[in-house]
Amino acid sequence: MLYPQRFNQFTREHADTVAAISCGLLLFLGWFALHLGWLGFAFLLLPAAYVIGGYESAREGLTTLFKEKELDVDLLMIVAAIGAASLGLWRGEYHLIIDGAILILIFAISGALEGYAMARTERSIRSLMSLTPDTARVLLQGREEEVPISQLKVGDEIVVKPGELIPTDGIILSGYSSLNQAAITGESLPVEKTVGAEVFAGTLNGYGALQVKVHKPAQSSLIQRVIRLVEQAQTEAPPSQEFIDRFEKGYAKVIVVAGVLLATLPPFIWGWDWETTIYRALTFLVVASPCALMAAIMPTLLSGIANGAKQGILFKNGAQLEKIGKVRAIAFDKTGTLTTGQLQVFQVIPVSEYTQADVLKAAASVESYSEHPIGKAIVQAAGETVRVLAVPVESKLLNPKGDFDLVGAIQVQAIPGQGIVGIAREQQVIVGNAVFMQQYVTNLPEELREMAPSLEQEGKTVVWVAQGNIAEVMGVIAIADEVRSQGSATITRLKKLGVEQIVMLTGDNEETAHSVAKAVGIDRVYAQLLPEDKLDVIRLLQQKYQTVAMVGDGINDAPALAQASVGIAMGISGSDVALETADIVLMADKLEKIAVAIHLGRRSQSIVKQNIVVALGFIMLLLVGNFLGSINLPIGVIGHEGSTVLVTLSGLRLLK
Repeated sequence: MLYPQRFNQFTREHADTVAAISCGLLLFLGWFALHLGWLGFAFLLLPAAYVIGGYESAREGLTTLFKEKELDVDLLMIVAAIGAASLGLWRGEYHLIIDGAILILIFAISGALEGYAMARTERSIRSLMSLTPDTARVLLQGREEEVPISQLKVGDEIVVKPGELIPTDGIILSGYSSLNQAAITGESLPVEKTVGAEVFAGTLNGYGALQVKVHKPAQSSLIQRVIRLVEQAQTEAPPSQEFIDRFEKGYAKVIVVAGVLLATLPPFIWGWDWETTIYRALTFLVVASPCALMAAIMPTLLSGIANGAKQGILFKNGAQLEKIGKVRAIAFDKTGTLTTGQLQVFQVIPVSEYTQADVLKAAASVESYSEHPIGKAIVQAAGETVRVLAVPVESKLLNPKGDFDLVGAIQVQAIPGQGIVGIAREQQVIVGNAVFMQQYVTNLPEELREMAPSLEQEGKTVVWVAQGNIAEVMGVIAIADEVRSQGSATITRLKKLGVEQIVMLTGDNEETAHSVAKAVGIDRVYAQLLPEDKLDVIRLLQQKYQTVAMVGDGINDAPALAQASVGIAMGISGSDVALETADIVLMADKLEKIAVAIHLGRRSQSIVKQNIVVALGFIMLLLVGNFLGSINLPIGVIGHEGSTVLVTLSGLRLLK
C-alpha cells in the first residue's frame, strides 16, 4: 500500500510535470507511428497527447472566456495547436499535427518550470507557517499539560525546554537562556534573555529552560501577524502588475483580430498560398502572446518580499516594495524610533560629601514606589550600581529578586509633573525638578545650578535629589532616552543612497529634539508637533518630493504613517495601531534595515525593467522572424516559452 500512496502523492504535488512527461511520451510514440505509417495508431496517440498536455490550459482559458468574457494566452495557445492539427488533417500533411503537439508539449513544460520556480518563492515565504508548534506545555496546578496553541489564554504560564520553539509571545517569569530570533527579526546572533524580557513565538530556545507568561492572545503574536500580512501580500497585485493584467486583456483581443486578418488577407495582397497564410497566422498567435511580459513582475516582487522576510523586513504587499525603491524623502519619529523609547540614567553628579551610589540609592528608595518611567530608570540604575560596586546588602536594600526593597520607604507621596517625597531609613528623601526642590531646600548648590542648563540643552532631564530632615542636596541625576546605536550609520547610509531629504518629527521640545537630531546626523527638525501636525509635514514633503516614507512606532504616528507613500513601523516597540497602519514592518527594530529595504526596492525595479525589455525584445524578434518565414511553429513556441521561463528565473535572483 505504501508505494501506491507515494505515487498518488507525487502525482498530486507534481501534476504539471506528470502531464508534461505523459504528453512528451505520447508525442514521441505518435511521431514514431507516423514515421512507420501506422496512421490509426498515430491518430490514437497524438489526440491523447493534446488532451493530457493541454487540458489545464484549455480549462483555464475557457473559464476566463465564459466567466470573465476575456481572452487569455492559454486559450490562444490551444487555438494555435488545434489550428495546426486541423491544417495538417486538411492538407494531409501530418507533420503539422506533430507541430501542434510540440506546441502543447513546450507550453506544458514551461508551465511546470514556472510552477517550480514560483514554488521556490512560495516555500521561502511559507516557511513562516512552520515556525510555531501546534501545542504548548502549560503549568496547571503545578503540573505540565500540553494544550493546543489556540486554547492558550492571557495569563497562562508555559514551560519552554532547551531546544524548543517558543509557542507564543510572552514575558519570561523565570529562567535564563539565549534565543535564536533569526526567523522573526533577522538577527544573525542569538539574544540573551532573562526575567522580564519579552520572547516571540517562532524563536528557538537555547540552553536554558524558561517559564513564560502569556501576555497577549496567541493569534495576536508577532509571528501570526507576519503570517497574515504575508498571505495578504501574495494575493494583492501591485499597480504595475494590475497595469500589465489590464494590458493583457486588450492585447489578447488585438492578437485575435490581427490573427484573423493575417489568416485571410495575405493571399489577396501578397499572393501567399492558403497553407502558408494559415500556418504563419497560427505561428503569429503563439509568438505575439505576452506570456513573458506577464511573468516579468510578480515573480520578482514575491522574491523580494521573501528576501525581505528573511532579513527581518516585512513588506505587506508588492506595491510597497515598488514604492520604497522610489523614496526621495524620509521622515523619522524620535521617541521609540531614533531612540529606544526607554529612559536611562546617563550621569550622576553628587556633591562633594556623597558618592554616585549614595545619590542613586537615596532616590531609588522612594522612586521604587513610582510607576513613572523616570522612577523606573533610577531604580534600574541604582540596582546595577549596587551590583557593580559590590555594596554590602544592609537594611534590606535588595530583596531576593535583586530589586530595591519596597519596605525601605514610607509615607511616599508623588506630585505629578514635579517630584516625589518619602521617608527612608528615618530620613526624608526628596526627588524632583529644581522648582519642586526649592520648596524644601533654601539654596541649591551653585556648581549644580550652573551645570543643569547645559545638561538640559543636551536633551537630558535633570532630577535633583535631597535627603535629611533638614533637607540637603545630595546631587543630580541626568536622565535621557537612549539614541539607537545604529541611528547615525543609518542616516549616513540613506544619504549615500541618494535620499534627498531626511527630517525628524517629534512632539518633544526643541532642545531635546535638536540634541537627538545632532547625534544621528539629521539636519532638519520639526518639534512640538501634535499627530495632525506630523500629517501636515508629510503632505508638505509629498508636494516637493512625491514619494515620502515615514518611520514611526506610536499611536500618534499612525496618521502620518497612513498619509506617507510608504509607512514603516518598528515591529517590537511599535504599537498595534502603528503596525496595522504601516506598509513595512522592521521586525527587529533595526533602523539599518531601512537602507536594505530601499536597496531591495531599487533592485526589484531594475530587474522588472530588464525583464520587460527581454520580454518585448523576444516578441519583436519572433514576429519579424515569422513574417520573413524564418521560423516554424515549434521554433516560435520554443522562443516564446523560453523567454517566459527566462524572465521568471531572472525574477528569482532577488531570493539571494
